[in-house]
Amino acid sequence: MVRQPLGPADRQRGLRLGAALRDARGRRSMVEVAARAGISVETVRKIERGRVPTPAFFTVVALADAVGLPVSELCRIVADDVEGRPDVGADAGADVGAAASAVPAALRRTS
Repeated sequence: MVRQPLGPADRQRGLRLGAALRDARGRRSMVEVAARAGISVETVRKIERGRVPTPAFFTVVALADAVGLPVSELCRIVADDVEGRPDVGADAGADVGAAASAVPAALRRTS
């Protein structure tokens, strides 16, 4: 299976994802968030800058958890201007939120 090239809409979603995570991180350092999420600082940096527009689902869940942002809210922010597309609608956040709740407890970070 060959992966289709990313289009402008995909890159814009990646930029919105990065901005939302950066805003939610607030005054916490990238090092702190990366450690809480269990990923590298470079990965956090790339996602926040939109250089990784389609990060792995579990990476996004771990980052959202590390910054205290519900995945359903993150999905709403990222999907805001694509409402009405057949593959992304108002219920997208609920679907991903449900999937996030299925993440094994061992993979979730606690405060």
